[in-house]
Amino acid sequence: MNEQQRMDSLKRRYGHCEAPSVKAPRRELGHGPRHPMGQSGRGKPKNSRQTVKRLMGYLKEDRGKVLLAFACVIISTISTLAGSYMLRPIINLFIAPIDGSAGNPAGLASSLVILGAVYGAGILSQYAQAKVMLTVAQNALQKIRYELFEKMQALPIYFYDTNVSGDLMSRFTNDVDTVGQMLSSTLVQLVSGSLSIVGTLVLMLYTNVTLTVVTVVMIPLMAKAASAVAARSQKYFTAQQASLGAVNGYIEEMVTGQKVVKVFCHEEAAKEEFRLLNRELRGNMIRAQFFGGMMGPVMGNLSQINYGLTACIGGLLCVLRGFDVGGLTVFLNFSRQFSRPINEISMQVSNVFAALAGAERVFAVMDEEPEASNDEDAVVLNPMKGYVTLEHVTFGYNPDKVILKDISLYAKPGQKIAFVGSTGAGKTTITNLLNRFYDIQSGAITIDGVDIRHIKRDELRRSIAMVLQDTHLFTGTVRENIRYGRLDATDEEVIQAARTASAHSFIMRLPHGYDTILEGDGTNLSQGQRQLLNIARAAVSKAPVLILDEATSSVDTRTEKHIEHGMDRLMADRTTFVIAHRLSTVRNADAIMVLEQGEIIERGSHQELLDQKGRYYELYTGRKDLD
Repeated sequence: MNEQQRMDSLKRRYGHCEAPSVKAPRRELGHGPRHPMGQSGRGKPKNSRQTVKRLMGYLKEDRGKVLLAFACVIISTISTLAGSYMLRPIINLFIAPIDGSAGNPAGLASSLVILGAVYGAGILSQYAQAKVMLTVAQNALQKIRYELFEKMQALPIYFYDTNVSGDLMSRFTNDVDTVGQMLSSTLVQLVSGSLSIVGTLVLMLYTNVTLTVVTVVMIPLMAKAASAVAARSQKYFTAQQASLGAVNGYIEEMVTGQKVVKVFCHEEAAKEEFRLLNRELRGNMIRAQFFGGMMGPVMGNLSQINYGLTACIGGLLCVLRGFDVGGLTVFLNFSRQFSRPINEISMQVSNVFAALAGAERVFAVMDEEPEASNDEDAVVLNPMKGYVTLEHVTFGYNPDKVILKDISLYAKPGQKIAFVGSTGAGKTTITNLLNRFYDIQSGAITIDGVDIRHIKRDELRRSIAMVLQDTHLFTGTVRENIRYGRLDATDEEVIQAARTASAHSFIMRLPHGYDTILEGDGTNLSQGQRQLLNIARAAVSKAPVLILDEATSSVDTRTEKHIEHGMDRLMADRTTFVIAHRLSTVRNADAIMVLEQGEIIERGSHQELLDQKGRYYELYTGRKDLD
């Protein structure tokens, strides 16, 4: 694979702006759906006006504070303009009187005091405006973050199966931060600059119309230059945000998978892939920052030309037409002030484009379709007994690629149903369907005779406990991690669940027992200990249906034997579905389902299947590999 092909592959995998961000499900590789969300942020923003309108909606609750901030901006602008214009009478009356008389130090001193008070009012207004807008911006960001997090809790599992987590994190951090920068400073500077331009233009006209015409002639040239630079920078700032998300996604994946990287000596390949992504980010950032940063120098040079031209013509007016020195001084000051807000506004264009690009990436997640709401006739099975039936179930992650074909089975409380078969046969897919992580295309899945599509989704999942092959522990105490299975569980129930999972003894050997803090997904525990805590979490839930997806794959044979009795107690009155590659763990199952290519090809007890001498017999005796 050459460098360009590798770069194209990285773009597809990590959500670069030129390709969708797609990540296959961890199980049944190749069967997962492709998801279009990662395409957000491609090219220029699709609807900048709509994005701005939507952002402004987050300021509605603080409209009083926004009005106060704008009032402070008006006061600050008036103060600056008034202070600048006061220089004309001060010069003409107290420094270089028009009538040729001597200066007036006393009058100059009192005028300077008044001038200081005017500028002081402007400084205080700027301080108040900055503080108010920071509060407003942070309030808006709080709402945006909460809505984004709230939406992510409502999104279906396939969304996370098909989007890189690092890119999602980038939307939470980098993209939201760019929006915050625009709301806290850029927005006010745009308003302030606009007011300054209008106010300065009025005073310039009042001071000298001729010089005003000379100054204003440069505006179309400045506007054309700003428009040309802005058109280029907007595209590159959007690409920059997408590239940043791709780099974050790659870093997150490499950090979490560092052990695998080292085991397979993938360091050099990882460095090369990161070099390509980093180079792409560097290129986009250089282009974005160059065109964004070019705005200031271009406008500054045009302003300097304008300033020099105005000074020359103003000097001629003083000599030939008696224009007062104070008026020329003030006008030159206004000329510089007139170009300053234009420069500031042009400099803020890069921030605006970066914020709009970031906002669109954030809103792309917010606009994702959540999990379908419960049917109007959805019920709560209280209590749920656990009679599970699959009737002619057909399903595919993509409609054109069927994974499960006409699956039918029945399980009742106290039964242990095992699924075995090759990788990708559809074992984990069945458990995903039981939880309604995905909805089936045809057939029916019922619990206690009720189609699960007519059971409230929260109640359905609350009634199904899962112990996955991939363990995950949260930052917090051991007690809190076990109680995650049922938040109202008492300390006694937590301890009993740990005993059931044979985790109590090792927990008591931890520095603080059940109050030991686990960090970094429980990195201070062995993989087997982490799995035991997951089993305890399932035990405390008291759910009538239990799913064990390679639940003991991370424990050694001795530990596995040690917890068998605890697992038997855990499964005693529950409907249990077990996915296993280690066939010794399913010998005592009431029924074993052998899946191949999405179909149940054999079913029966351990001995019955051995007697048939079919696929299960081959797997059990090692005559054929599971894979």
